Amino acid sequence: MPENLFVVLMGVGTVFFGLICIILLCTVMSAVCRSMGTGSAVPAAAAPAAPAVRNDAIPNRQAMIAAISAAIAEDLGTDLAGIRILSVKKL
Repeated sequence: MPENLFVVLMGVGTVFFGLICIILLCTVMSAVCRSMGTGSAVPAAAAPAAPAVRNDAIPNRQAMIAAISAAIAEDLGTDLAGIRILSVKKL
């Protein structure tokens, strides 16, 4: 019986010792990162302009719409004829 108690206490002690080491390591690394971050601050760039609208044609548009419709129908568990895609925009 004392051997079982010893094994349990050693296991719990090892786990908590490991957790304390991880907490200390995180605290030290946080302090190091904070000290390094203040000296080499990168100036903020100007806000980027809105991207230009691309009017590129979507290649294989019908095949892509068919694939999207099939995936949606499969996910919803409905018939493919019940799916209607109104618009597709290229991002």
